[in-house]
Amino acid sequence: MGRKSLKTVRQKEIIEAFYVVAKQEGLENTSIAKVAKHMSINTSLILHYFESKDELIFGLINYILENYKSLYITNDINNSEIKLKKTIDNLFSRDWNNLIDDGVFYSSFTLIFRDEKIKKAFKDLHDSLRFFLTEVIANAKRDNVVDVKDPKETAELIFVLVEGAYYYLSLFDVTDIEYTNKITHYKKAAINMLNFKI
Repeated sequence: MGRKSLKTVRQKEIIEAFYVVAKQEGLENTSIAKVAKHMSINTSLILHYFESKDELIFGLINYILENYKSLYITNDINNSEIKLKKTIDNLFSRDWNNLIDDGVFYSSFTLIFRDEKIKKAFKDLHDSLRFFLTEVIANAKRDNVVDVKDPKETAELIFVLVEGAYYYLSLFDVTDIEYTNKITHYKKAAINMLNFKI
């Protein structure tokens, strides 16, 4: 296996630093100069890898989307029942709150209304996650684990529930009992949609 290029490693370091500064300052207040100061490097080094703040923002969005994707995917599990249950656990996990700062995520998300490239990146991620869940549900249906009419439609409804839940739950403190009760309730609703036979 080949090693990652220095360029790839440096870009990842810069994007991670950009994320840290955006988390502290807010995305709109984050500049290349502030990222350079945070990293104790010259601004020109960042500009060597990213020509503009917009390019750096797009790198940040890809970083966010890849992190979200890593939480969903359970390719290491072969049993369709266990894989589906683990996927649902992941979808309604508190790990979301530790994965990416909500402020950075929602600030990045608002850019879809101004930039078609960013909109496409978010849409591609959401489509791929829906496809993945559809496949997991279809395999569980094939193995007679769940009783669903249309795996694709069920996956779509579960994602609508997940996305709405996280938008609404961002208004609560994750340590709040109401947060825990609501996320448990939403997870049960998703499980009910699947009609597990076992």
